[in-house]
Amino acid sequence: MEPIDDLADALREQLIRDARAGAAEGDLAADVAELVEREAAALAPAERADLAARVLLAATGLGPLEPLLADPGVDEVMVNGPDAVYVERAGRVESADARFASEADLLHAIERILAPLGRRVDEAAPLCDARLADGSRVHVVIPPLALTGPCLTIRRFRRDGLSLDDLVRLGTLAASEAELLARCVAARATVLVSGGTGSGKTTTLNALSGAIPRGERIVTIEDAAELALRQDHVVALEARPPSIEGRGEVTIRVLVRNALRMRPDRIVVGEVRGGEALDLLQALNTGHEGSLSTIHANSPADALARLETLALMADVGLPHAVVADQVTRAVEVVVHQARRRDGRRVVEAIAEVDPDLPGRVRTVAAAGELHGLGEGRLARRLGEA
Repeated sequence: MEPIDDLADALREQLIRDARAGAAEGDLAADVAELVEREAAALAPAERADLAARVLLAATGLGPLEPLLADPGVDEVMVNGPDAVYVERAGRVESADARFASEADLLHAIERILAPLGRRVDEAAPLCDARLADGSRVHVVIPPLALTGPCLTIRRFRRDGLSLDDLVRLGTLAASEAELLARCVAARATVLVSGGTGSGKTTTLNALSGAIPRGERIVTIEDAAELALRQDHVVALEARPPSIEGRGEVTIRVLVRNALRMRPDRIVVGEVRGGEALDLLQALNTGHEGSLSTIHANSPADALARLETLALMADVGLPHAVVADQVTRAVEVVVHQARRRDGRRVVEAIAEVDPDLPGRVRTVAAAGELHGLGEGRLARRLGEA
């Protein structure tokens, strides 16, 4: 650490002591400037200004994380303890030149994130999910569960989501694949985006939503709001975790059921991860076609199998064969995405789902090349559109 950083930490501690003693009043920036002038008068004016800025940054906001969150090239910030900060840039994880002075400083930064949201973490509740004012998603784990110290993960929110044209420019998919998917969405085919964690599923889902005609009423349902639809007629719903007392929880499943009463033309579920899968299948098989969602899976075929498993988690006693038939009839297109070793996110395959197909799934595009639609259900839908 540079000497000026040591001095900044010392002045920050002095600022805290002054505040506790009631000596610091009024504007915080003015208090910091006065403290620097008093304690570091020997420094040059430029150095005093830099020192004051560092002290103010450490005393407010997220301290050493502020420059990282202000960097538009950073997609995710990962803190594995006070001395280990990493960021993701362009799909690659790298160590960041940032650290907290102590574990207590890191906990204070976490408290500053959670307090305005009415959330907190302690030994009794050492896990927490939250969302910043700009929409960025936050996950916190503290000791005793986190053995290396408090862990903080912030996934940045892009207020202006990428379009299909942007994904083509970035090499995520070919222009022919983007055109096919846009036609599928416009024709009200139900599309499921599958892939692993960090593969870009939500980004692709957001881009696909751009093909929904602007006159339609869209209801979005998310665990933590990340979608940024460009249409005007959008109702955004977000699940709510239970309070500290364990009350007030509103699940994705409850929101899906209520969305059906809101006269939606389209239902967009950020991610299917539990028993809400059954309610979504019921909706898709009773006239609410054209929905979009994502799911964690390793291939298009695995995506259907996992959707079946999630639907069975609803504990309503349906036979597996009945659920499998509902999945096949509800989902028409699966877009499978992956993150390569170099950090690039790419669409590996686009598959159509048809109960009349052997194995239910047939790849219609892969590696940027279209394989043809044939004469199945999807071809008929696009022909009618």
